[in-house]
Amino acid sequence: MKLANPWVIGTALVVIALGAFTFYAAASPGKYDDFAKCISDKGVIFYGAYWCPHCLAEKALFGKSAKYLPYVECSLPNQAGQTQACIQAGVDSYPTWQFADGSRESGELAIEQLAQKTGCTP
Repeated sequence: MKLANPWVIGTALVVIALGAFTFYAAASPGKYDDFAKCISDKGVIFYGAYWCPHCLAEKALFGKSAKYLPYVECSLPNQAGQTQACIQAGVDSYPTWQFADGSRESGELAIEQLAQKTGCTP
């Protein structure tokens, strides 16, 4: 019985290894999961717009953990205006962070600033 071509076996092993790595990377928690969840639990709201580069940078700061941020999208499709929720909240710049005490900060905030304002540990 002749063995399969070594290239076929090698390629199959590489595909299996890449699949395992992809599964592991997707299943592993993000660095700031607990921090982002704590921010949300503290009643913070992160107002932003999909087209806003500073909002995207803020989300990128959290990496995979951004999915746990208390994000509210303010822009209508095609930048055709603002959502009613953001109009009612009086949001006029992005990103805007609103804290449980009613205070607001506009612009990108560092992890340390968010930790100080919320009492959450990064």
